[in-house]
Amino acid sequence: MKKIIVAPLNWGLGHASRCVPIINSLIQNNFTPVLASDGQALLFLLKEFPELEYIELPSYNIGYAKNLKWSLVLQTPKIVKAVKKEREIIAKYIQNNSLNGIISDNRFGVRSKQIPSVYITHQVNILSGVSTSITSKIHQKIIKKFDECWIPDVKEQPNLSGELSKISDKNINSKFIGVLSRFKKRSLQKENDVLIIISGPEPNRSQLEEKLLSEFKNLERSVVLVQGKIEEQQTKSQINNITIYNYMLSDELQDQINKSELIVCRSGYSTIMDLAKLSKKAFFIPTKNQPEQEYLAKQMEEKKMAPYATQKEFKPELLNRIKNYNGLNSKMTALDSSLFDLFKSKRKS
Repeated sequence: MKKIIVAPLNWGLGHASRCVPIINSLIQNNFTPVLASDGQALLFLLKEFPELEYIELPSYNIGYAKNLKWSLVLQTPKIVKAVKKEREIIAKYIQNNSLNGIISDNRFGVRSKQIPSVYITHQVNILSGVSTSITSKIHQKIIKKFDECWIPDVKEQPNLSGELSKISDKNINSKFIGVLSRFKKRSLQKENDVLIIISGPEPNRSQLEEKLLSEFKNLERSVVLVQGKIEEQQTKSQINNITIYNYMLSDELQDQINKSELIVCRSGYSTIMDLAKLSKKAFFIPTKNQPEQEYLAKQMEEKKMAPYATQKEFKPELLNRIKNYNGLNSKMTALDSSLFDLFKSKRKS
């Protein structure tokens, strides 16, 4: 049994959802994935893969503030403590189990000197305004502690991640692994005028939900809203013209996206990859004070793929702008099984 730990960061559901195709590919290549995360990300993966073994890791408990950059600086001691704890948990697991490799999606402490360790990120460069060069170097220093860095995008320009994935440090052993998505494009009859997908940490998730419910509930459009709240049971409710689900797993959400005329959502990178894979029309509302999402939203607009607006400025009438955009698209790429060659033997000390 060739076990591989797959450990996404619990920051919304994006990191966990883009690990789904990796987990499926590992299974297809006769590896046994071991899920490792916390909170909503872990609950999501356990619903997608209820038969798999899992490890519960400590939460980074990253909170939002008006100035995200300085908020993260103030939260550094808490994050460092969580990273140290997850390293201890992983070390103990390796001591008691036969393990062939580790795949960490933005979890700094999920690595080992004994086991080949991979770090997944599209954000080699951390945008933080005037301090971008500093935050990027700090992140790249962490990345270099892993054997390989897998970047979920294509290397050729124009790509989806833009400046975020550009690498100037030759000491980073990077591989562009193609656009990752758990979804498949299907030709389904259109049933929804608008599909709203809410995601991300609180309180921003709830604030966007309240805003969009208020804006859409008295319109004649048929609207489906997915709250992105992983709970024990799926629930469905109705407010006027809006059908509300607390969450959807991959197959159901894939079908809802395929049969929707347009999507309203955050400009998270995993969401962008999903919508590009399905060639969808979208309107983005980036999370305020999150430079990565603001950058990606501007990139999509500049490339004439999708318009965006701030949460405060958004009105349903702005959706009319979508007709002037080409929609999202990407090259159809499959995960190359040769990526897993790294895990065929333990790393030499």
